[in-house]
Amino acid sequence: MRYKASLVSVAAFAAVMLVGSAFAQAEEGNVSIGRKIFTQGKGDAVPACNSCHGSLGLGDDSMGTPRLADQVFTYELKQLDDFASGARTDNTLQAMNGVASGLTAQERKDVAAYVHTLKSPFTGSDLRALEADGVTVGDRSRGRMIVEYGLDGIPSCKSCHGFHGRSAGRIFPSLAGQRYVYLTNQLHYWRNGAQGKDMARTNDPMRMMEKVAAKLSDKDINDIAAFLTGAIPYTPGNPHAIPREQF
Repeated sequence: MRYKASLVSVAAFAAVMLVGSAFAQAEEGNVSIGRKIFTQGKGDAVPACNSCHGSLGLGDDSMGTPRLADQVFTYELKQLDDFASGARTDNTLQAMNGVASGLTAQERKDVAAYVHTLKSPFTGSDLRALEADGVTVGDRSRGRMIVEYGLDGIPSCKSCHGFHGRSAGRIFPSLAGQRYVYLTNQLHYWRNGAQGKDMARTNDPMRMMEKVAAKLSDKDINDIAAFLTGAIPYTPGNPHAIPREQF
C-alpha cells in the first residue's frame, strides 16, 4: 500500500512540474499583443489570422486551413518559427511563410500564447457536407482502429498523439476535432516528403511522420482523418481529465 502511495505521489509531483513548465513557456508570450495580431494583423504585411482561421480559430475546410483552438502551445510556436525560417512550406494557401516571417520572434510567441487560450467544443468537419461537395470521405470505424492500434507495420497514432489524438503534449499536436481537409492534406504532404516529391512537408522531429505517412494508402489517410475530425479534444465533466491548459 505504501509503495502504491509513493507511486501516486511521484506521478502527482511530475504532473505538477509539467503543468508549471508549460505555463512558464506560455507566459513568454503576451496574450494581448497576440490577440491584436490575430484579429487585426500587423500593418500591411501581416493579415489578421482570423481571416483564414476564423474568429474562434476553428479553421475552414473550403480553404484547407486548420483548427487552431485547443492546440499545443509549444507545437504552435514551432510551426510559426518553421514557417518563418522556411523549414516548413505552406502548401495550402502559400501565405504562412510570408505571415510568419513578417512577425518578430517575440510576436510569434505572442500569437502562439493567444491561440493557446482558444478553447471550443467544435467537434470537427461536417463529413456529409464535404461528401456532398465531392470530397472523398473515409471510414470512421476503420480510422479509429488505425488511430488506436495501428495497422500492418503502421504504429498507432495514439502512441504519440494520445487518446483519440488529444495530444501527448509538447512536440505532438492535438489532432482531435481537426479539420478533415487539413488532416488529409498534411498526411499527403508528409508522404510526399518521404518520397522526395513536391508539395512536401519535412519539419517533423526525427522524420517520424514522414516514415509513418510513407506506409499509408490514400484510403488509410481518409479513414484516419474521418475518425480524428470527429474525436472530441477533451472529456467534458471529467474531473480527472488532463486540463487542456497544461499544454
